[in-house]
Amino acid sequence: MMMVRLTTSFGAVALLAFAAIPANAETPDRDEILGTVVEQRGATVQALRDWIALPTIAAEKRNTTEGAEYMRKLALDAGFKHAEIIPTDGVPGVFATLDAGADTTLGIYFMYDVKQYDPAEWSSPPLEGRLVDRPGEGQAIMGRGAVNQKGPQTAFLAAIKAIQASGRKLPVNLVLVAEGEEEVASTNFHQVVAVPQVREALSKTIGVFIPSAAQSKDGSANITLGAKGAIEFQLVVGGETSDKYPKTDIHSSNHARIESPVWRLVKALDTLVADDGHTPAIDGWFENVRPLTERQKELIAQGAKLNPESEVKALLGVGRWIDDEPYVTSLERLVSQPTVNIQGLVAGYMGPGGKTVLPGRAEAKLEFRLVPAMTKDEAVSKLKAHLTKRGFDDVQVTISGGYGPNETEEDSTLIRAQKKLFEQSGIPYSITPRSAGSWPGVIFNGAPLNLPASQFGLSRGGGAHAPNEWFLIESSDPKVNGIDGATMAYVDYLYVVAEEAESAAD
Repeated sequence: MMMVRLTTSFGAVALLAFAAIPANAETPDRDEILGTVVEQRGATVQALRDWIALPTIAAEKRNTTEGAEYMRKLALDAGFKHAEIIPTDGVPGVFATLDAGADTTLGIYFMYDVKQYDPAEWSSPPLEGRLVDRPGEGQAIMGRGAVNQKGPQTAFLAAIKAIQASGRKLPVNLVLVAEGEEEVASTNFHQVVAVPQVREALSKTIGVFIPSAAQSKDGSANITLGAKGAIEFQLVVGGETSDKYPKTDIHSSNHARIESPVWRLVKALDTLVADDGHTPAIDGWFENVRPLTERQKELIAQGAKLNPESEVKALLGVGRWIDDEPYVTSLERLVSQPTVNIQGLVAGYMGPGGKTVLPGRAEAKLEFRLVPAMTKDEAVSKLKAHLTKRGFDDVQVTISGGYGPNETEEDSTLIRAQKKLFEQSGIPYSITPRSAGSWPGVIFNGAPLNLPASQFGLSRGGGAHAPNEWFLIESSDPKVNGIDGATMAYVDYLYVVAEEAESAAD
Protein backbone atom coordinates (compact mmCIF):
# COMPACT_ATOMS: atom_id res chain seq x y z
CA MET A 1 0.00 0.00 0.00
CA MET A 2 1.36 3.42 -0.93
CA MET A 3 0.87 6.40 1.39
CA VAL A 4 0.73 9.80 -0.32
CA ARG A 5 0.34 13.27 1.14
CA LEU A 6 -1.41 15.75 -1.15
CA THR A 7 -3.90 18.55 -1.20
CA THR A 8 -7.28 17.41 -2.47
CA SER A 9 -9.56 19.48 -4.71
CA PHE A 10 -11.79 19.97 -1.68
CA GLY A 11 -9.16 22.16 -0.02
CA ALA A 12 -7.95 19.76 2.67
CA VAL A 13 -4.57 18.15 3.11
CA ALA A 14 -5.06 14.42 3.52
CA LEU A 15 -2.91 11.36 4.07
CA LEU A 16 -4.28 9.02 1.42
CA ALA A 17 -3.85 5.29 1.23
CA PHE A 18 -4.74 3.38 -1.87
CA ALA A 19 -4.40 -0.16 -3.00
CA ALA A 20 -2.80 -0.26 -6.45
CA ILE A 21 -2.45 -3.60 -8.16
CA PRO A 22 1.10 -4.94 -8.26
CA ALA A 23 3.42 -3.69 -10.98
CA ASN A 24 2.86 -5.27 -14.34
CA ALA A 25 5.85 -6.29 -16.45
CA GLU A 26 4.24 -4.96 -19.64
CA THR A 27 3.82 -1.38 -18.36
CA PRO A 28 6.95 0.76 -18.96
CA ASP A 29 7.72 3.61 -16.56
CA ARG A 30 4.86 2.47 -14.37
CA ASP A 31 6.05 4.31 -11.26
CA GLU A 32 6.08 7.63 -13.11
CA ILE A 33 2.56 7.07 -14.46
CA LEU A 34 1.44 6.05 -10.96
CA GLY A 35 2.83 9.29 -9.59
CA THR A 36 0.78 11.23 -12.12
CA VAL A 37 -2.35 9.28 -11.19
CA VAL A 38 -1.81 10.23 -7.54
CA GLU A 39 -1.22 13.89 -8.41
CA GLN A 40 -4.43 13.96 -10.46
CA ARG A 41 -6.50 12.14 -7.87
CA GLY A 42 -8.32 15.20 -6.50
CA ALA A 43 -9.18 16.33 -10.03
CA THR A 44 -10.37 12.83 -10.89
CA VAL A 45 -12.72 12.66 -7.92
CA GLN A 46 -14.04 16.14 -8.69
CA ALA A 47 -14.59 15.14 -12.32
CA LEU A 48 -16.71 12.22 -11.13
CA ARG A 49 -18.70 14.49 -8.81
CA ASP A 50 -19.30 16.95 -11.64
CA TRP A 51 -20.50 14.18 -13.95
CA ILE A 52 -22.84 12.78 -11.30
CA ALA A 53 -24.33 16.28 -10.95
CA LEU A 54 -25.52 16.13 -14.59
CA PRO A 55 -27.89 13.18 -14.98
CA THR A 56 -29.07 12.18 -18.43
CA ILE A 57 -32.27 10.15 -18.04
CA ALA A 58 -33.66 8.93 -21.35
CA ALA A 59 -36.96 7.74 -19.86
CA GLU A 60 -37.65 11.27 -18.64
CA LYS A 61 -36.08 13.00 -21.67
CA ARG A 62 -33.86 14.80 -19.19
CA ASN A 63 -30.56 16.45 -20.14
CA THR A 64 -30.30 14.50 -23.39
CA THR A 65 -28.68 17.32 -25.34
CA GLU A 66 -26.58 18.49 -22.40
CA GLY A 67 -25.47 14.93 -21.60
CA ALA A 68 -24.22 14.30 -25.12
CA GLU A 69 -22.29 17.57 -25.24
CA TYR A 70 -20.78 16.85 -21.82
CA MET A 71 -19.69 13.37 -22.97
CA ARG A 72 -18.05 14.93 -26.04
CA LYS A 73 -16.22 17.41 -23.82
CA LEU A 74 -15.02 14.63 -21.50
CA ALA A 75 -13.54 12.79 -24.48
CA LEU A 76 -11.73 15.89 -25.75
CA ASP A 77 -10.44 16.70 -22.25
CA ALA A 78 -9.05 13.16 -22.00
CA GLY A 79 -6.99 13.60 -25.17
CA PHE A 80 -9.24 12.28 -27.92
CA LYS A 81 -8.33 14.29 -31.03
CA HIS A 82 -11.73 14.00 -32.63
CA ALA A 83 -15.11 13.85 -30.89
CA GLU A 84 -18.52 14.47 -32.37
CA ILE A 85 -22.17 14.07 -31.49
CA ILE A 86 -24.05 11.52 -33.63
CA PRO A 87 -27.79 12.26 -33.97
CA THR A 88 -30.30 9.41 -33.73
CA ASP A 89 -34.09 9.13 -33.72
CA GLY A 90 -33.84 9.48 -29.95
CA VAL A 91 -30.99 10.47 -27.65
CA PRO A 92 -27.75 11.26 -29.54
CA GLY A 93 -24.55 9.26 -29.29
CA VAL A 94 -20.92 10.36 -29.22
CA PHE A 95 -18.07 9.12 -31.42
CA ALA A 96 -14.42 9.89 -30.67
CA THR A 97 -11.00 8.71 -31.83
CA LEU A 98 -7.48 8.92 -30.45
CA ASP A 99 -4.70 8.03 -32.86
CA ALA A 100 -1.56 7.32 -30.83
CA GLY A 101 0.35 5.94 -33.81
CA ALA A 102 0.12 2.45 -32.31
CA ASP A 103 -0.14 -0.83 -34.18
CA THR A 104 -3.28 -1.88 -32.26
CA THR A 105 -6.64 -0.14 -32.05
CA LEU A 106 -9.05 -0.83 -29.20
CA GLY A 107 -12.75 0.00 -29.06
CA ILE A 108 -14.36 1.49 -25.94
CA TYR A 109 -18.08 1.63 -25.16
CA PHE A 110 -19.47 4.23 -22.73
CA MET A 111 -22.97 5.05 -21.54
CA TYR A 112 -23.57 8.58 -20.28
CA ASP A 113 -27.15 8.04 -19.07
CA VAL A 114 -28.37 6.88 -15.67
CA LYS A 115 -31.48 5.39 -14.08
CA GLN A 116 -34.26 7.44 -12.52
CA TYR A 117 -34.11 8.13 -8.79
CA ASP A 118 -36.33 9.28 -5.91
CA PRO A 119 -34.37 11.62 -3.58
CA ALA A 120 -36.62 10.61 -0.67
CA GLU A 121 -35.11 7.11 -0.79
CA TRP A 122 -31.50 8.30 -0.51
CA SER A 123 -29.47 9.03 2.62
CA SER A 124 -27.78 11.95 0.81
CA PRO A 125 -28.80 13.96 -2.28
CA PRO A 126 -28.38 11.64 -5.29
CA LEU A 127 -26.70 14.33 -7.43
CA GLU A 128 -24.32 15.64 -4.77
CA GLY A 129 -21.63 12.97 -5.06
CA ARG A 130 -21.07 13.02 -1.33
CA LEU A 131 -18.01 11.22 0.07
CA VAL A 132 -19.19 8.77 2.73
CA ASP A 133 -17.59 6.13 4.93
CA ARG A 134 -18.47 2.50 4.25
CA PRO A 135 -17.68 0.38 7.32
CA GLY A 136 -15.12 -2.27 6.51
CA GLU A 137 -14.47 -0.93 3.00
CA GLY A 138 -13.29 2.67 3.15
CA GLN A 139 -14.49 5.93 1.64
CA ALA A 140 -16.94 5.93 -1.24
CA ILE A 141 -18.69 8.47 -3.41
CA MET A 142 -22.48 8.21 -3.33
CA GLY A 143 -24.66 9.35 -6.21
CA ARG A 144 -26.76 8.25 -9.13
CA GLY A 145 -24.45 6.80 -11.78
CA ALA A 146 -21.52 6.41 -9.36
CA VAL A 147 -20.93 2.77 -10.26
CA ASN A 148 -23.20 2.42 -13.29
CA GLN A 149 -21.10 3.53 -15.10
CA LYS A 150 -19.62 6.94 -14.41
CA GLY A 151 -17.15 5.79 -11.75
CA PRO A 152 -15.44 3.11 -13.87
CA GLN A 153 -15.57 5.36 -16.94
CA THR A 154 -14.03 8.27 -15.05
CA ALA A 155 -11.22 5.96 -13.91
CA PHE A 156 -10.60 4.91 -17.52
CA LEU A 157 -10.46 8.52 -18.70
CA ALA A 158 -8.09 9.28 -15.82
CA ALA A 159 -5.84 6.41 -16.98
CA ILE A 160 -5.37 7.75 -20.49
CA LYS A 161 -4.91 11.26 -19.12
CA ALA A 162 -2.16 10.04 -16.80
CA ILE A 163 -0.28 8.21 -19.55
CA GLN A 164 -0.29 11.33 -21.73
CA ALA A 165 0.45 13.73 -18.86
CA SER A 166 3.49 11.59 -18.07
CA GLY A 167 4.86 12.40 -21.53
CA ARG A 168 4.08 9.03 -23.07
CA LYS A 169 2.00 7.86 -25.99
CA LEU A 170 -0.78 5.36 -25.44
CA PRO A 171 0.16 1.78 -26.38
CA VAL A 172 -3.09 1.48 -28.39
CA ASN A 173 -5.23 3.73 -30.53
CA LEU A 174 -8.76 4.23 -29.19
CA VAL A 175 -12.20 4.38 -30.79
CA LEU A 176 -14.92 5.50 -28.36
CA VAL A 177 -18.65 5.13 -28.90
CA ALA A 178 -21.05 6.37 -26.23
CA GLU A 179 -24.81 6.41 -25.92
CA GLY A 180 -27.43 8.07 -23.74
CA GLU A 181 -30.12 5.37 -23.90
CA GLU A 182 -28.54 2.31 -22.30
CA GLU A 183 -30.95 2.46 -19.38
CA VAL A 184 -33.93 2.15 -21.76
CA ALA A 185 -32.34 -0.83 -23.56
CA SER A 186 -30.33 1.12 -26.14
CA THR A 187 -33.30 2.04 -28.32
CA ASN A 188 -31.31 3.84 -31.03
CA PHE A 189 -27.67 2.94 -30.38
CA HIS A 190 -27.54 0.74 -33.49
CA GLN A 191 -28.00 3.94 -35.52
CA VAL A 192 -24.77 5.34 -34.07
CA VAL A 193 -22.74 2.29 -35.02
CA ALA A 194 -24.37 2.18 -38.47
CA VAL A 195 -22.89 5.58 -39.42
CA PRO A 196 -20.22 4.71 -42.06
CA GLN A 197 -17.31 6.53 -40.40
CA VAL A 198 -18.16 4.98 -37.01
CA ARG A 199 -18.51 1.49 -38.43
CA GLU A 200 -15.27 1.86 -40.40
CA ALA A 201 -13.36 3.00 -37.31
CA LEU A 202 -14.74 0.15 -35.19
CA SER A 203 -13.93 -2.41 -37.88
CA LYS A 204 -10.23 -1.62 -37.38
CA THR A 205 -10.34 -2.49 -33.67
CA ILE A 206 -9.41 -5.82 -32.10
CA GLY A 207 -12.60 -5.63 -30.01
CA VAL A 208 -14.66 -3.39 -27.75
CA PHE A 209 -14.86 -3.32 -23.97
CA ILE A 210 -16.97 -1.48 -21.41
CA PRO A 211 -15.29 -0.23 -18.21
CA SER A 212 -16.88 -1.90 -15.19
CA ALA A 213 -16.53 -2.40 -11.44
CA ALA A 214 -15.81 -6.11 -11.23
CA GLN A 215 -13.80 -6.46 -8.03
CA SER A 216 -15.25 -8.37 -5.09
CA LYS A 217 -14.97 -7.44 -1.42
CA ASP A 218 -12.10 -9.90 -0.93
CA GLY A 219 -10.12 -8.36 -3.81
CA SER A 220 -10.76 -11.11 -6.34
CA ALA A 221 -11.68 -10.23 -9.91
CA ASN A 222 -14.22 -11.50 -12.38
CA ILE A 223 -13.96 -12.03 -16.13
CA THR A 224 -17.25 -12.06 -18.04
CA LEU A 225 -17.52 -13.77 -21.43
CA GLY A 226 -20.88 -12.34 -22.39
CA ALA A 227 -24.17 -10.91 -21.23
CA LYS A 228 -27.86 -11.59 -21.59
CA GLY A 229 -29.88 -9.54 -24.03
CA ALA A 230 -32.68 -7.29 -22.82
CA ILE A 231 -36.00 -6.03 -24.17
CA GLU A 232 -38.07 -3.44 -22.35
CA PHE A 233 -41.75 -3.13 -23.19
CA GLN A 234 -45.16 -2.14 -21.88
CA LEU A 235 -48.53 -3.89 -22.02
CA VAL A 236 -51.49 -1.53 -21.87
CA VAL A 237 -55.23 -2.21 -21.57
CA GLY A 238 -57.89 0.49 -21.37
CA GLY A 239 -60.17 2.88 -23.16
CA GLU A 240 -57.34 3.67 -25.58
CA THR A 241 -57.10 0.01 -26.70
CA SER A 242 -60.80 -0.98 -26.88
CA ASP A 243 -64.23 0.62 -26.55
CA LYS A 244 -65.30 -2.03 -24.05
CA TYR A 245 -63.29 -0.21 -21.38
CA PRO A 246 -64.02 3.27 -19.95
CA LYS A 247 -61.98 6.22 -21.21
CA THR A 248 -61.35 7.39 -17.63
CA ASP A 249 -61.83 6.06 -14.10
CA ILE A 250 -65.54 5.60 -13.35
CA HIS A 251 -67.60 4.49 -10.35
CA SER A 252 -66.77 0.91 -9.40
CA SER A 253 -70.44 -0.11 -9.35
CA ASN A 254 -70.25 -0.15 -13.16
CA HIS A 255 -68.01 -3.22 -13.06
CA ALA A 256 -71.28 -5.20 -13.04
CA ARG A 257 -71.73 -4.27 -16.71
CA ILE A 258 -68.36 -2.88 -17.92
CA GLU A 259 -65.12 -4.82 -18.35
CA SER A 260 -62.17 -4.03 -16.07
CA PRO A 261 -58.92 -3.26 -17.93
CA VAL A 262 -56.99 -4.19 -14.80
CA TRP A 263 -58.37 -7.73 -14.61
CA ARG A 264 -57.87 -8.09 -18.35
CA LEU A 265 -54.22 -7.14 -18.03
CA VAL A 266 -53.76 -9.52 -15.09
CA LYS A 267 -55.23 -12.37 -17.15
CA ALA A 268 -52.89 -11.58 -20.04
CA LEU A 269 -49.85 -11.41 -17.76
CA ASP A 270 -50.73 -14.73 -16.18
CA THR A 271 -50.33 -16.49 -19.54
CA LEU A 272 -46.70 -15.36 -19.87
CA VAL A 273 -45.36 -17.61 -17.10
CA ALA A 274 -46.16 -21.10 -15.86
CA ASP A 275 -48.04 -21.76 -12.61
CA ASP A 276 -44.72 -21.66 -10.72
CA GLY A 277 -44.63 -17.92 -11.35
CA HIS A 278 -41.20 -17.79 -12.96
CA THR A 279 -40.83 -20.21 -15.89
CA PRO A 280 -41.63 -18.43 -19.18
CA ALA A 281 -44.68 -19.91 -20.90
CA ILE A 282 -44.70 -17.91 -24.14
CA ASP A 283 -45.24 -20.24 -27.07
CA GLY A 284 -41.92 -21.42 -28.53
CA TRP A 285 -39.92 -19.44 -25.99
CA PHE A 286 -37.21 -22.08 -25.46
CA GLU A 287 -36.98 -23.08 -29.12
CA ASN A 288 -33.58 -21.43 -29.67
CA VAL A 289 -32.23 -21.41 -26.13
CA ARG A 290 -28.76 -22.91 -26.16
CA PRO A 291 -27.93 -25.07 -23.10
CA LEU A 292 -24.78 -24.54 -21.07
CA THR A 293 -21.69 -26.40 -22.20
CA GLU A 294 -19.67 -28.52 -19.81
CA ARG A 295 -16.94 -25.86 -19.82
CA GLN A 296 -19.48 -23.18 -18.86
CA LYS A 297 -20.76 -25.34 -16.00
CA GLU A 298 -17.17 -25.86 -14.86
CA LEU A 299 -16.56 -22.09 -14.84
CA ILE A 300 -19.74 -21.50 -12.83
CA ALA A 301 -18.71 -24.06 -10.21
CA GLN A 302 -15.25 -22.49 -9.93
CA GLY A 303 -16.75 -19.03 -9.56
CA ALA A 304 -19.02 -20.18 -6.74
CA LYS A 305 -15.94 -20.90 -4.62
CA LEU A 306 -14.78 -17.26 -4.87
CA ASN A 307 -18.23 -15.80 -4.15
CA PRO A 308 -19.66 -17.36 -0.96
CA GLU A 309 -23.37 -18.08 -1.03
CA SER A 310 -24.00 -16.39 2.31
CA GLU A 311 -22.52 -13.11 1.07
CA VAL A 312 -24.55 -13.19 -2.12
CA LYS A 313 -27.79 -13.87 -0.25
CA ALA A 314 -27.04 -11.07 2.21
CA LEU A 315 -26.35 -8.66 -0.66
CA LEU A 316 -29.65 -9.55 -2.34
CA GLY A 317 -31.62 -9.67 0.89
CA VAL A 318 -32.98 -13.19 0.32
CA GLY A 319 -32.81 -16.42 2.29
CA ARG A 320 -33.38 -19.00 -0.43
CA TRP A 321 -33.29 -19.60 -4.17
CA ILE A 322 -36.14 -20.75 -6.41
CA ASP A 323 -37.31 -24.23 -5.36
CA ASP A 324 -34.67 -24.19 -2.60
CA GLU A 325 -32.09 -25.13 -5.22
CA PRO A 326 -28.40 -25.56 -4.34
CA TYR A 327 -26.19 -22.51 -4.83
CA VAL A 328 -24.42 -23.79 -7.96
CA THR A 329 -27.75 -24.74 -9.52
CA SER A 330 -29.04 -21.25 -8.86
CA LEU A 331 -25.95 -19.81 -10.56
CA GLU A 332 -26.49 -22.03 -13.59
CA ARG A 333 -30.08 -20.80 -13.72
CA LEU A 334 -28.93 -17.19 -13.41
CA VAL A 335 -26.61 -17.56 -16.40
CA SER A 336 -28.67 -19.83 -18.64
CA GLN A 337 -32.35 -18.98 -18.16
CA PRO A 338 -34.24 -16.37 -20.18
CA THR A 339 -36.71 -14.44 -18.03
CA VAL A 340 -40.03 -12.61 -18.23
CA ASN A 341 -40.03 -10.02 -15.46
CA ILE A 342 -42.69 -7.54 -14.36
CA GLN A 343 -40.92 -4.33 -13.33
CA GLY A 344 -44.07 -2.52 -12.26
CA LEU A 345 -47.86 -2.33 -12.48
CA VAL A 346 -49.73 0.95 -12.84
CA ALA A 347 -53.51 1.09 -12.49
CA GLY A 348 -56.26 2.91 -10.65
CA TYR A 349 -56.14 4.61 -7.28
CA MET A 350 -53.04 4.16 -5.11
CA GLY A 351 -53.66 6.67 -2.30
CA PRO A 352 -54.77 6.06 1.30
CA GLY A 353 -58.00 4.16 1.85
CA GLY A 354 -60.27 3.13 -1.00
CA LYS A 355 -61.84 5.16 -3.80
CA THR A 356 -64.42 2.79 -5.36
CA VAL A 357 -63.38 3.35 -8.96
CA LEU A 358 -63.23 1.15 -12.02
CA PRO A 359 -59.91 2.22 -13.60
CA GLY A 360 -59.93 3.29 -17.21
CA ARG A 361 -56.37 2.12 -17.86
CA ALA A 362 -53.87 -0.49 -16.69
CA GLU A 363 -50.22 -0.75 -17.66
CA ALA A 364 -47.51 -3.30 -16.94
CA LYS A 365 -43.83 -2.52 -17.42
CA LEU A 366 -41.89 -5.66 -18.27
CA GLU A 367 -38.53 -6.83 -19.54
CA PHE A 368 -37.19 -9.96 -21.15
CA ARG A 369 -33.65 -11.23 -20.55
CA LEU A 370 -32.43 -13.27 -23.51
CA VAL A 371 -29.72 -15.92 -23.79
CA PRO A 372 -27.91 -17.37 -26.81
CA ALA A 373 -29.20 -18.04 -29.43
CA MET A 374 -32.36 -15.96 -28.92
CA THR A 375 -32.82 -12.65 -30.76
CA LYS A 376 -34.80 -9.51 -30.08
CA ASP A 377 -36.96 -9.88 -33.21
CA GLU A 378 -37.74 -13.50 -32.36
CA ALA A 379 -38.78 -12.67 -28.79
CA VAL A 380 -41.02 -9.76 -29.79
CA SER A 381 -42.66 -11.79 -32.56
CA LYS A 382 -43.38 -14.71 -30.21
CA LEU A 383 -44.83 -12.42 -27.54
CA LYS A 384 -47.27 -10.82 -29.97
CA ALA A 385 -48.25 -14.17 -31.51
CA HIS A 386 -48.78 -15.66 -28.04
CA LEU A 387 -51.17 -12.88 -26.99
CA THR A 388 -53.04 -12.90 -30.32
CA LYS A 389 -53.55 -16.68 -30.18
CA ARG A 390 -55.26 -16.29 -26.79
CA GLY A 391 -57.54 -13.51 -27.94
CA PHE A 392 -55.73 -10.62 -26.28
CA ASP A 393 -56.01 -8.31 -29.29
CA ASP A 394 -57.02 -5.53 -26.94
CA VAL A 395 -53.67 -5.65 -25.15
CA GLN A 396 -51.37 -3.03 -26.65
CA VAL A 397 -47.69 -3.99 -26.89
CA THR A 398 -45.15 -1.14 -26.98
CA ILE A 399 -41.47 -2.01 -27.35
CA SER A 400 -39.29 0.75 -25.91
CA GLY A 401 -35.88 -0.78 -26.64
CA GLY A 402 -33.81 -3.93 -26.66
CA TYR A 403 -31.11 -6.12 -28.15
CA GLY A 404 -29.97 -9.73 -28.14
CA PRO A 405 -27.33 -11.49 -26.01
CA ASN A 406 -23.60 -11.28 -26.66
CA GLU A 407 -20.77 -13.74 -26.13
CA THR A 408 -17.01 -13.72 -26.68
CA GLU A 409 -14.59 -16.62 -26.89
CA GLU A 410 -12.36 -17.32 -23.92
CA ASP A 411 -9.26 -17.23 -26.16
CA SER A 412 -9.96 -13.78 -27.67
CA THR A 413 -7.29 -11.11 -27.23
CA LEU A 414 -9.41 -9.07 -24.82
CA ILE A 415 -10.01 -12.02 -22.51
CA ARG A 416 -6.44 -13.37 -22.74
CA ALA A 417 -5.19 -9.92 -21.72
CA GLN A 418 -7.38 -9.93 -18.61
CA LYS A 419 -6.18 -13.39 -17.59
CA LYS A 420 -2.54 -12.41 -18.13
CA LEU A 421 -2.90 -9.20 -16.11
CA PHE A 422 -4.53 -10.95 -13.16
CA GLU A 423 -2.04 -13.82 -13.18
CA GLN A 424 0.98 -11.49 -13.36
CA SER A 425 -0.46 -9.40 -10.55
CA GLY A 426 -1.35 -12.36 -8.34
CA ILE A 427 -5.06 -11.47 -8.30
CA PRO A 428 -7.42 -14.44 -7.91
CA TYR A 429 -10.18 -14.41 -10.50
CA SER A 430 -13.19 -16.33 -11.72
CA ILE A 431 -14.66 -16.51 -15.21
CA THR A 432 -18.39 -16.08 -15.69
CA PRO A 433 -19.81 -17.49 -18.93
CA ARG A 434 -22.46 -14.77 -19.05
CA SER A 435 -23.61 -11.83 -17.01
CA ALA A 436 -27.24 -11.93 -15.94
CA GLY A 437 -27.32 -8.19 -16.51
CA SER A 438 -27.23 -6.70 -19.98
CA TRP A 439 -25.34 -4.28 -22.18
CA PRO A 440 -25.57 -3.87 -25.97
CA GLY A 441 -22.38 -5.77 -26.76
CA VAL A 442 -24.24 -7.69 -29.47
CA ILE A 443 -24.08 -4.56 -31.63
CA PHE A 444 -20.30 -5.09 -31.77
CA ASN A 445 -20.35 -8.85 -31.32
CA GLY A 446 -22.86 -9.51 -34.09
CA ALA A 447 -22.88 -8.81 -37.82
CA PRO A 448 -21.47 -6.92 -39.57
CA LEU A 449 -18.61 -6.11 -37.14
CA ASN A 450 -18.32 -9.57 -35.50
CA LEU A 451 -15.91 -8.24 -32.87
CA PRO A 452 -15.04 -9.57 -29.41
CA ALA A 453 -16.93 -7.58 -26.78
CA SER A 454 -16.16 -7.72 -23.09
CA GLN A 455 -16.14 -5.91 -19.76
CA PHE A 456 -13.10 -4.99 -17.70
CA GLY A 457 -12.42 -3.11 -14.50
CA LEU A 458 -10.71 -3.57 -11.16
CA SER A 459 -12.84 -1.28 -9.06
CA ARG A 460 -15.61 -1.78 -6.55
CA GLY A 461 -19.08 -0.33 -6.07
CA GLY A 462 -22.72 -1.22 -5.65
CA GLY A 463 -26.32 -0.08 -5.61
CA ALA A 464 -26.76 0.19 -9.37
CA HIS A 465 -30.39 1.16 -10.15
CA ALA A 466 -31.02 1.44 -6.39
CA PRO A 467 -30.90 4.18 -3.76
CA ASN A 468 -27.49 5.05 -2.27
CA GLU A 469 -25.48 3.91 -5.30
CA TRP A 470 -21.75 4.06 -4.52
CA PHE A 471 -18.24 3.71 -5.94
CA LEU A 472 -15.16 3.09 -3.81
CA ILE A 473 -12.71 6.01 -3.73
CA GLU A 474 -10.31 5.13 -0.90
CA SER A 475 -10.05 1.49 0.13
CA SER A 476 -9.28 0.35 3.67
CA ASP A 477 -8.20 -3.07 2.33
CA PRO A 478 -4.91 -3.23 0.39
CA LYS A 479 -6.33 -6.04 -1.75
CA VAL A 480 -9.19 -3.87 -3.02
CA ASN A 481 -8.75 -0.90 -5.33
CA GLY A 482 -9.85 2.62 -4.65
CA ILE A 483 -10.04 5.02 -7.56
CA ASP A 484 -6.24 5.24 -7.99
CA GLY A 485 -5.84 1.48 -8.14
CA ALA A 486 -8.79 1.28 -10.53
CA THR A 487 -7.13 3.87 -12.76
CA MET A 488 -3.81 2.02 -12.77
CA ALA A 489 -5.61 -1.21 -13.65
CA TYR A 490 -6.76 0.45 -16.89
CA VAL A 491 -3.23 1.70 -17.55
CA ASP A 492 -1.86 -1.82 -17.16
CA TYR A 493 -4.69 -3.34 -19.19
CA LEU A 494 -3.97 -1.13 -22.20
CA TYR A 495 -0.33 -2.23 -22.22
CA VAL A 496 -1.19 -5.91 -21.83
CA VAL A 497 -3.80 -5.68 -24.60
CA ALA A 498 -1.17 -4.17 -26.91
CA GLU A 499 1.27 -6.96 -26.05
CA GLU A 500 -1.32 -9.71 -26.56
CA ALA A 501 -2.45 -8.23 -29.88
CA GLU A 502 1.13 -8.09 -31.08
CA SER A 503 1.70 -11.70 -30.06
CA ALA A 504 -1.45 -12.79 -31.88
CA ALA A 505 -0.31 -10.99 -35.03
CA ASP A 506 3.10 -12.74 -35.08
